[in-house]
Amino acid sequence: MRVERETIRRIREAVRTGTLPQVLTPINVNWALSIDWAGTFLPKHRVGNPGGYTELFVQIERGRYRLK
Repeated sequence: MRVERETIRRIREAVRTGTLPQVLTPINVNWALSIDWAGTFLPKHRVGNPGGYTELFVQIERGRYRLK
């Protein structure tokens, strides 16, 4: 849980400062945050996710998200 809070904080900061574009892809997030698991983090926390996880992102199209 703590890792998720830190990750979303870092994503929001990176979007705010322009390090990340407003439309996020796993590749961009992995690069900006020096992680390798954004490909599971973004869909896990998208609006309407089947696991009932916190909804932090809106899926625009496959592999593309924006902050909620």
